[in-house]
Amino acid sequence: MRRIDAHQHYWLIERGDYGWITPDLSVLNRDYLPGHLAPHLAAHSVSGSIVVQAAQTLEETEYLLSLARENESILGVVGWLDLQDPNHHRYFEQFQAQPKYVGFRIMIQEMADAREILTPAFIQALHKYASLDVPIDLLLHSDQLEALVTLVDSVPGLRGVVDHIAKPRIGEGQLEPWLSHMQRLAEHPNLYVKLSGMVTEAKHHAWQQKDFTIYIQSILEMFGPERVMFGSDWPVCLLAADYDQVIEILLQAIPPHWGETELAQLFGGNAERFYKL
Repeated sequence: MRRIDAHQHYWLIERGDYGWITPDLSVLNRDYLPGHLAPHLAAHSVSGSIVVQAAQTLEETEYLLSLARENESILGVVGWLDLQDPNHHRYFEQFQAQPKYVGFRIMIQEMADAREILTPAFIQALHKYASLDVPIDLLLHSDQLEALVTLVDSVPGLRGVVDHIAKPRIGEGQLEPWLSHMQRLAEHPNLYVKLSGMVTEAKHHAWQQKDFTIYIQSILEMFGPERVMFGSDWPVCLLAADYDQVIEILLQAIPPHWGETELAQLFGGNAERFYKL
């Protein structure tokens, strides 16, 4: 079973898609492309990665798909769609025609009110994509989880993965109500979780291994070895940790009873199955 990084990003700053990358984020305010990630993948025997959109533009999705055509290490591209756009399904069909397009991401994090995902148009669109069994990434903060719980109760067939364990307040050591909401989500068998993006929710460069353990082990217990995925969130992780540290944080928190079978699913098998690679 091949090892897969289920969540990372590439960008070319001059494209102008990335307004959130400001000059004060100096470590991110530069180009990150497949050649930059290749040594890290090789060092950890990772066969390839899922590249996830980092801008809310159709043009960036096209750009990532063009990179995928040129780089074998890109196993799949998670693009962006605006489900409030009446033409969203036309754009989806255009993307889906490209072999490495594996689904899209909903940027709940960027919504002023998370309840936007509960509007009739949004739910109708998701029922359509659920009927097509389309993999959908869900990006949100922990204080938006209540809306997501309501959404998946309304669209129970949704094939979804919660990015970055829903960004709990790791730096503050806050567990609730994150934990209770995640337990509700775990009741939906089509929902997965990415163990990614955790270091940037901790105290940057002041975190300790123990800060993450309860969050990681809670997710592993709730979702089990069949519905969790490793994702580096590289290069965003560089705000707080390097690629090696991100992997080590996860490995150190793995329960002792987990064996090679469970680890193989976490580090690739589940991503392969979820994204239908």
